[in-house]
Amino acid sequence: MLLDLSKIRAPHVSFDETYAPERVPGGEDQYRIVEPVRLHLDIAKTGERFRLTGRAETVLELSCSRCLEPFTSPVDASFDLVYHPMAANVGEGEREVEDEDLSTAFYDDQQIDLGQLMREQFYLSLPMKPLCRDDCRGLCPLCGTNLNRATCDCNREWEDPRMAVLKNMKRKADS
Repeated sequence: MLLDLSKIRAPHVSFDETYAPERVPGGEDQYRIVEPVRLHLDIAKTGERFRLTGRAETVLELSCSRCLEPFTSPVDASFDLVYHPMAANVGEGEREVEDEDLSTAFYDDQQIDLGQLMREQFYLSLPMKPLCRDDCRGLCPLCGTNLNRATCDCNREWEDPRMAVLKNMKRKADS
């Protein structure tokens, strides 16, 4: 899934491609791609600098952070990245990160890894706390029952054992 930059001669090129989910590696730890990935790029070439603007669209399968059940989430991630040759990455010492640095990337051997670009966009589109639905009730902390599907008879009221002495004193005082 490499974009060969040596074949780009015109100052502006459009690129549309659809990739099967199994062709886009990575992400298995946090998501699974369940539909083909549609990648649309507009490539603007200025010397050795390439600006890629576009979007990556697919559907990801995530695990709910409350009930652990899988659910799908559509992704329509737009991006605007500027690629410079790796030789331009000289490391100028310590400096403050600018806004344009966040959209700067580097390519090597006249190739851009589109798989890495898509993985990055998918990770950026992931919610901080993936939920199958807003009112997900999660799992019972005692027996592990999925509270969206069933109820349990567990007593979820926790009593601090360090307060047992005070509770006993209160009971004696009340009687």
